[in-house]
Amino acid sequence: MRGLKMGADDYVTKPFGLLELLARVEALLRRGAPAPAASDGLGDVSIDRAGRVVTRRGEPIDLAPKEFDLLLALLARRNAVVSRLELMKNVWGYADSVVTRTVDTHIAELRRKLEDDPGAPRYILTVRKIGYRLKA
Repeated sequence: MRGLKMGADDYVTKPFGLLELLARVEALLRRGAPAPAASDGLGDVSIDRAGRVVTRRGEPIDLAPKEFDLLLALLARRNAVVSRLELMKNVWGYADSVVTRTVDTHIAELRRKLEDDPGAPRYILTVRKIGYRLKA
């Protein structure tokens, strides 16, 4: 019950039969993935969450897995300020006490890949001494 209350769609208790597991997976696949929201984009940048593909002006952009996860974390909080600490916890799973420039380095790479002018970003904005905001 706890798993379902926390957001799980289904569960299988141990021991379970392989045929039962496969039938449950097939049932979930029949439901289909939700269509990507029209808002999953930034100007000329399109984001396909399910395929983990980002394109800019129709050309694919090669993002590292953590860069894509960071972009999704910012997208989930579009127009809201997201602290570096929150990003460290949600994207990297780090504890409160970790001090690193990892977020800043990955943001710089995302800007380099997504922005026309990374020095004057339009999409990923810095909120000084707090974190970042993805501008819609």
